[in-house]
Amino acid sequence: MRVGLTYNLRKEVSSAEGLPEDFYAECDAASTIDAVKAAILDRHEDVIMVEADECAFEKLKKERPDIVFNMAEGLWGESREAQLPAIMEMLRIPYTGSSPLALALTLNKAKAKEILSCHGVPTARFTVAADASFDAVMAASRLNFPMMVKPLLEGSSKGIRNDSVVHNIDSLKKKVESLISGYRQPALIEEYLDGREFTVALLGNGAKLRCLPIVEINYSALPEGVTPIYSYEAKWIFDRPESPLDIFSCPAKLDAGLKKAIEAAAINAFNALDIKDWCRIDVRLDRAGAPNIIELNPLPGILADPRENSCFPKAARAAGLDFSTMVNSVIDIARERYGI
Repeated sequence: MRVGLTYNLRKEVSSAEGLPEDFYAECDAASTIDAVKAAILDRHEDVIMVEADECAFEKLKKERPDIVFNMAEGLWGESREAQLPAIMEMLRIPYTGSSPLALALTLNKAKAKEILSCHGVPTARFTVAADASFDAVMAASRLNFPMMVKPLLEGSSKGIRNDSVVHNIDSLKKKVESLISGYRQPALIEEYLDGREFTVALLGNGAKLRCLPIVEINYSALPEGVTPIYSYEAKWIFDRPESPLDIFSCPAKLDAGLKKAIEAAAINAFNALDIKDWCRIDVRLDRAGAPNIIELNPLPGILADPRENSCFPKAARAAGLDFSTMVNSVIDIARERYGI
């Protein structure tokens, strides 16, 4: 079987581009792309490499792989994660993971939270600051401090910094203005959840959907005084391969009731957004100890090196799946969905 691999290669931001320094953070390093390619070749005869740039359509049209392992994040536009799947649907090429609609909805955190709320899946109360005319006083009248402020349309902790949890109107206004100016998109404002935080990796569809061992994020491992969130600093500065933080535990130490509640919230979120094949879902407990969905990651990061603290492979290893088996399991799940 000829398997395509769609991806975006991480690059350095040049000063001439006028982009945020973390613009390419969602894209994958060459080492990750090579590791996924090697994993696919463990089980399949050929891998067709397709970078998700303006040439991707023509290459997919010419090569027509039997199925595509999609890990392309896209670069431009609020529906960038949906672009390659939409192309593959146009060309009738099967691919792993979620549909263009699901990918577009989950990238827009407010739309995802609206759908979760409609389905009764707990998520923090929120509002959206659409532009510079945002009224911080009005937001404060609807939500309770402290609040979490982040870009509406990003992942990989982009735009989430140590100052993203705000405690008063002045800091709320300053943070919102900074995000809108720097990322050229609206800001999502949520009531801050101050309980334990987890991430849940899921594999499968329908009755075969399963949660892998839950990962807990232990913020006590961060330097003293740092805000207990998985910020850009925590993910890319404090936690580095040459000096990894002991920030994750997997399987998380949970009593049976809380484990069941976290898994139920993740599964309900997966189904509410019509996710396919795999996903990593971030969960945080509220003051009452109830699980709330932070966000869904239907294109989860999969760094192969265990020192890089990538949560989906970490959960897979805890479930007895090595990197190659994990990657090929996603392909197998998609093949079954397509009837291939």
